[in-house]
Amino acid sequence: MPDYTNSNLTIISSEVTPGAIRWRSPSNIALVKYWGKHGNQLPSNPSVSFTLDGAATDTTLHYAVRKESGEGVDVQLFLDGEPNAGFTSRTKGFLEKILPIYPFLKQLSLVIKTSNSFPHSAGIASSASGMSALVMCLVSLEEVLFEPFADRTAFLAKASYLSRLGSGSACRSVYGGAAVWGELSALEGSSDEYAVSVTDNLHSVFQDYHDDILLISRSEKSVSSRAGHGLMEGNPYAPARYAQARQRTDEMLSVLQSGNVERFGEILESEALTLHALMMASNPPYMLLRPNTLQCIERIHEWRQATGHPLYFTLDAGPNLHLLYPHSIAAAAKAFIREQLLYFCEDKMYLADRVGKGPEQLEVSE
Repeated sequence: MPDYTNSNLTIISSEVTPGAIRWRSPSNIALVKYWGKHGNQLPSNPSVSFTLDGAATDTTLHYAVRKESGEGVDVQLFLDGEPNAGFTSRTKGFLEKILPIYPFLKQLSLVIKTSNSFPHSAGIASSASGMSALVMCLVSLEEVLFEPFADRTAFLAKASYLSRLGSGSACRSVYGGAAVWGELSALEGSSDEYAVSVTDNLHSVFQDYHDDILLISRSEKSVSSRAGHGLMEGNPYAPARYAQARQRTDEMLSVLQSGNVERFGEILESEALTLHALMMASNPPYMLLRPNTLQCIERIHEWRQATGHPLYFTLDAGPNLHLLYPHSIAAAAKAFIREQLLYFCEDKMYLADRVGKGPEQLEVSE
């Protein structure tokens, strides 16, 4: 287990020049779902995900020496150029949570400017992209103020660990391609504390896989993911689910290596429906699927049976469908989406995305 607590990470204020750091970090889509947690943001089961490309958060962290000492962390957050009290409060809570790791944060004044490439409530994990983008800035700031990491592996491991403390799924977004979060006996280096990359084992067919996201509904979810995780504690199916997820993560890793797109899709769809079945079996039960979600699922099954094309769906904790398919059928898949599925989407909108390379440090533009 890593221990990043370090009371020595404090600064001499006269030696710090004001500056800014900017990172763009993507969201990810879980192939095998993480649902249920314990302890300090630890997963009850392992999960594996694809990192996306276009769906990302662009965050700039401005820092300067704090002029007046005070309690906690001095931070202000701007979302799309506007001050946002809610996000500022949540970000302040996260930064104060990690003060034992980064005590220098209370010596600085921080201004965070952030924006997403995708609309709010689009069925994309904005907490994953947003938290990982912020943490990439923080770990880069550690290198600026103190010393570089021994290598990129160490840098990303710490970024993944810190991201997990803010948003569980964010720990997978620090890696491009595919990542696993959760300890697996068959995967060396895997951990509940941080995610690890499995991109080097990806079959070529999965390296440019598509993920087109159908915006069935952009309304706020009736039950948040955080609350949903909590309800797993009393779910009578939880122990069997955790065992199933462990077995499926092992199998999914084999599938990603072999390139078996049909078996990939079978696991993918079963995982999506299992996730929502667990919600319906919670106490109290709840349902996030919408009638148009089910209409689209039926159309997908019919089209796949008629054409033989390996297009499959998955769902996060919401009604919006992610359609995953290989690049070889992209033209047919996109025509199918436009002709048969857009009718069921709010404002006839969908977002075209694909597997990406992970976070990228950008030049500060202001």
